[in-house]
Amino acid sequence: MLIVDGHNLIPRIPGIDLSDPDDEDQLIQLLQDYCRLRRKKVEVFFDKAPPGRAGIQKLGSVRAHFVRDEMDADTAIMAYLQKLGKGAKNVQVVSSDRQVLAAARAAHAAVISAEAFAADWAGLTEDQPELDPRNRLLSEDEVKSWEQLFRRGHPPEDGN
Repeated sequence: MLIVDGHNLIPRIPGIDLSDPDDEDQLIQLLQDYCRLRRKKVEVFFDKAPPGRAGIQKLGSVRAHFVRDEMDADTAIMAYLQKLGKGAKNVQVVSSDRQVLAAARAAHAAVISAEAFAADWAGLTEDQPELDPRNRLLSEDEVKSWEQLFRRGHPPEDGN
């Protein structure tokens, strides 16, 4: 099983940016593909949960932990490792945050830097280009948003 520091990983994945309104959803989709290909389960943690989204959501082989404002994802990951106890030796923690990595090592979990995970993902996308988030199809909402953007400043189509 992988434990992923979501907002720590996002900036290292080409095609996903922390400023994207759906950056968490994009990463979850990527992790679902990763689980399918690598036959792994993932617990991903995101801090600053948007209103109405705090809590845990099970999405296939990915469990997304949206952490409320009173705690950050790093603290939630460390608490999760502590809760696992001796079982932590069976997990891998993906992060480049020193505090998270130190806690993972103390719990005898394996560690993978966010950069190393991103490189592994890049290797997968080279083998299967349809997995690259830059090659994904736009959602209906995204298409509507682009259509609205392109129509600004143009006269209505009815000719009036």
